[in-house]
Amino acid sequence: MNDSEKKVADSVTEMNELVMPNDTNILGNLMGGNLMRWMDIASGICASKHCESHAVTVSVDHLTFQEPIRLGDVVNIVARVTRAFHTSIEVHLEVFTRGVLEKEARKTNQAFFTFVALDAGTKRPKAIPAVIPITDAEKKLFEEAAVRREMRLVHSGRIKPSEARHSKDFLNS
Repeated sequence: MNDSEKKVADSVTEMNELVMPNDTNILGNLMGGNLMRWMDIASGICASKHCESHAVTVSVDHLTFQEPIRLGDVVNIVARVTRAFHTSIEVHLEVFTRGVLEKEARKTNQAFFTFVALDAGTKRPKAIPAVIPITDAEKKLFEEAAVRREMRLVHSGRIKPSEARHSKDFLNS
């Protein structure tokens, strides 16, 4: 491993929040926008740690709301870099929730956020270190990130569907 490579573990970020009354809707559940804000903060910290620079959000993919998060719950957000491309980086987030008096947390949400690293002086995109996945789970997310990236590029019109090589291989396997 050299200076232009980092392990996933080097930038893992965990953030905890307590769901307060001003965070909830009229049903007493955490508002989705508040959770998205917390996830954006956690993933931004994770991306910046990996890139050693400021990083800005480019996209949010596959955000799921699997079950409500209630008033008084403790929310634990874990952010991990899945893959770095030339100037962009993908971060996977998992959200775990538990009541203050509960011992076991449950996974309630997940998402993929993409960031671009910015040069401090020019505020233009800059090259970032590669990601070295170690565990089987990290390797799986790393490989699948190429497909997710192609889907983002197709959806944004930056490439044509016919140019999505990784996606074709993935869908035909």
